[in-house]
Amino acid sequence: MKKRTAFLGLAIATSLALVGCTASNTGSGSSGGVSGEPVEGGTLHVLQNTDFSHLDPAQGFDGGVNNFYRLIYRTLTTQGVGEGAKGTEIVPDLATDTGTPNEDATEWTFTLQDDIFFEDGTPITSADVKFGVERSLDPSISIGSPYAKIVLDMPEDYQGYYISGPLDTIETPDEKTIVFHLNQPYADFAAVVGQAPFTPFPADGDVTTTSIDQQPIASGPYRVTEYQRGSTLVLERNEYWDAATDDVRTAAPDSFEWTFGLDAATIDERMIADQGADQDAIAGSVQAASISRIQTPAIQERTIQGLQGCTTYMPLNTTKPGMDDPLVRQAINLAVDKQAVKDGTGGSQLADIATTMMPPTVAGFAEFDLYPSEDSKGDPEAAKALLAEAGYPDGFEFTLDIRNNPKMQAQAEAIQQALAKADITVDFNLIDSATFYEVIGTTSQQHDAAITGWCPDWASGATFLPPIFEGTQIFEKGNSNVAQLNDPAVNQRMTEIRAMTDVDEANAAWGALDEQIMELAPAVPLLFEKAVMVVGSNIAGAYAHAGFSGGIDYVSVGLASTD
Repeated sequence: MKKRTAFLGLAIATSLALVGCTASNTGSGSSGGVSGEPVEGGTLHVLQNTDFSHLDPAQGFDGGVNNFYRLIYRTLTTQGVGEGAKGTEIVPDLATDTGTPNEDATEWTFTLQDDIFFEDGTPITSADVKFGVERSLDPSISIGSPYAKIVLDMPEDYQGYYISGPLDTIETPDEKTIVFHLNQPYADFAAVVGQAPFTPFPADGDVTTTSIDQQPIASGPYRVTEYQRGSTLVLERNEYWDAATDDVRTAAPDSFEWTFGLDAATIDERMIADQGADQDAIAGSVQAASISRIQTPAIQERTIQGLQGCTTYMPLNTTKPGMDDPLVRQAINLAVDKQAVKDGTGGSQLADIATTMMPPTVAGFAEFDLYPSEDSKGDPEAAKALLAEAGYPDGFEFTLDIRNNPKMQAQAEAIQQALAKADITVDFNLIDSATFYEVIGTTSQQHDAAITGWCPDWASGATFLPPIFEGTQIFEKGNSNVAQLNDPAVNQRMTEIRAMTDVDEANAAWGALDEQIMELAPAVPLLFEKAVMVVGSNIAGAYAHAGFSGGIDYVSVGLASTD
């Protein structure tokens, strides 16, 4: 769900966010990458705790899986390569440019490049792009990026290609041209078509709702040749990918090999030891317990770190009894000991305390703290007073959805202990990491609260607050608005901001709206987390990509030597 967001989701196994993925045009805060151009050839290994959520791009929506998708899939546009602002720039991919809008940006036209093919050598046409989008709108798989559902002009009862048939408002006048009609002006649509649901698939092929998740059809430089869910995934070169059509992907390694199901502590141990094939490996952010072990100069030379550009937060389900009262939600905000949550995450080297929803890397960020406490350790007495005012003089109890990984459990325990001081009882609902975002993104399955995160999908405030707090973006499945906030004033203000043509004015308005939303307390902002990654000594071209939650950019990394 980021997408969903938010955090490195699954590629960086210790991260928490749903999907979205971008930091901002101010940079990622990275301290630098592992320099040197990768050579062509060899196998790059990726050590990972948890498998990817979905291989189907209509369904995956977190920073880690979106990073992975770029190895096997292409879209009309994509995010650039490089550290900081370079990674958040929207650039052409399958298309010749970033699109041509009409006067009010409600109609966008894209032209496909020549010599672009699927993995079987079939040319990619505009009909394939159209089919890929239509397919992604099927309710059984539409749990990934929501922007197609939000901005495309389509009937209210449209349920994707398999149920409703072709969508008339996506036109393909010829094999190279595709025209999208929108339901609103949308100046950022060039970024929307870079989202995973805009991946093309053969329109005349045997593609079903389930087939892509089992066997992807590659349009990028690699294709899946082996996949044992929860264990191994192998990519090898797609012989029909033409580097001359792709200014984004280096595609230096001959193959990639993921190993899933490794204990996070084991991953750290292997990356620090740097033995054998692990010299050709990358992994996610190190555990808090390993931070002290990577301070030697030799290991620091192969350490990459930077802000994820995301917010770890606890959405409070505003539709649940008790949680539907702003006073209860404000009490929870007051009672949380954020310093303890930060300590449980690994301290200052791995996180900063958050008091706003939007992270400081997002354009328009405004600093404020509506629920202050001494040293950010919580104010249980003030929380008790609000609970009594709300009709809960004897306290309150709720269930918190969490992933079954050590960091999230440490964060949850810190919250549980802090809220107990305010007579708030927190029960845990433990969910497998591979299905966590899908569960909390299904409104019938989520509980009273969750610990999750959000990263913007591209460098705009419009991709941060609306997906997680706009009433029109509450879906039965694939729901990013986990708080299920549906406030008329907030909804109206979002509509007004999107209509602004001055980018600076709009960014400032998003920052002000952040504070307006937090007055309603639909969530508890917890942390701005950092990625700290150790790579193998034979890795080159590795850096933290601001567009994928600070994860190592898969399309640029490779080996320093194949000798």
